[in-house]
Amino acid sequence: MAATLLKACCSPLPVSAGRRVSCLLFHAGARAVRPDQQAPWRTLSSGRRCLSAAALGLGPRLRPLHLLLATGGGYLGYDQYGRYRDRQLECMGIEVPPRLANKTQVALYKSIPTRLLSRAWGRLNQVELPTWLRKPIYSLYIWTFGVNMKEAAVEDLHHYRNLSEFFRRKLKPQARPVCDSHCVISPADGKILHFGRVRNCEVEQVKGVTYSLETFLGPQTWVESLASSRKVAEPSTFQDMLVTKEGNELFHCVVYLAPGDYHCFHSPTDWRVAHRRHFPGSLMSVNPGVARWIKELFCHNERVVLSGEWTHGFFSLTAVGATNVGSIRIYFDKELHTNSPRYSKGSYNDFSYVSNGNQEGVCMRKGEHLGEFNLGSTIVLLFEAPRDFTFSLKPGQKIRFGEALGTM
Repeated sequence: MAATLLKACCSPLPVSAGRRVSCLLFHAGARAVRPDQQAPWRTLSSGRRCLSAAALGLGPRLRPLHLLLATGGGYLGYDQYGRYRDRQLECMGIEVPPRLANKTQVALYKSIPTRLLSRAWGRLNQVELPTWLRKPIYSLYIWTFGVNMKEAAVEDLHHYRNLSEFFRRKLKPQARPVCDSHCVISPADGKILHFGRVRNCEVEQVKGVTYSLETFLGPQTWVESLASSRKVAEPSTFQDMLVTKEGNELFHCVVYLAPGDYHCFHSPTDWRVAHRRHFPGSLMSVNPGVARWIKELFCHNERVVLSGEWTHGFFSLTAVGATNVGSIRIYFDKELHTNSPRYSKGSYNDFSYVSNGNQEGVCMRKGEHLGEFNLGSTIVLLFEAPRDFTFSLKPGQKIRFGEALGTM
């Protein structure tokens, strides 16, 4: 019985029966086939005829967009899974090496027109908002980034005419008391990414990810002004060139300013600024996740290096730009224009504050207003100090302007 049924199912239909089935299929809604198209029937090697799903339009159609989305989604999923696994291992106390981007990934990221987007964002920030719209927009920003408006000098949100004024809001005088008992204070509100001694001309932007000291600061053509105070042997490395006194070492500290932080930065100590170097560059994000992913991130980005001396020798403060933060303002330097189309990446522009009529440069007092960002970014301190200098910090801790970084 079973063999009979199988034979009946597999036997070819008569031509007349096939025609009737074909007519029924077309009347049931099958698409008509033009003479120049492939017929919905195809003949097997055995001579039997069956329907072709591709000819009826039922087969899958592979399109470039679908392929791109599938490939990109799969890659992102795999990458996020790897990062999740790394976080789990870190929670278990297992040290995980950083997952660094390769040259292709960095090149793709740098190809994004972040400088143009940042200029557009800057112009948008200057647009005056209607009074009725200010409170809803600023309230959304406050809720998203956790801004504490009770510390602002002006708490009324209607006072800020545009986003730029809101980002650059001032604080109440008593909101940030300056520590007098320590020699170096935090120049801004933010998060401590890394700190410590500079070793082998390499500086850590986060743990395990470094950048070149010479690439970051550029060739030190201006250190001749410090030669008169040098009390060590002739330097053999770039790092030794910055150390001017016997028994001193070079230290660094990286402070990351989040979008919700206070966006002004101040002088971290009493010092004199002798030189400014502006590096036009990319404007990639500098949040801790990207800093762990891209080696020498701070060397790729636009930055302004202020260099000079303090009581223990060399001292520098570098303001690093980021996505939507192409505008870096130094209050005493009206000639500085960052993220300008006239400057090309890979170059640098020098300016000396020391002249025949001003041999001291610009003298800054600890806690004095120094500059501002239009949004969160990063401050890098590099300074010479005696070997017994110690930081009173922990990696990843939150810090506020005026609080002590370290002491001797």
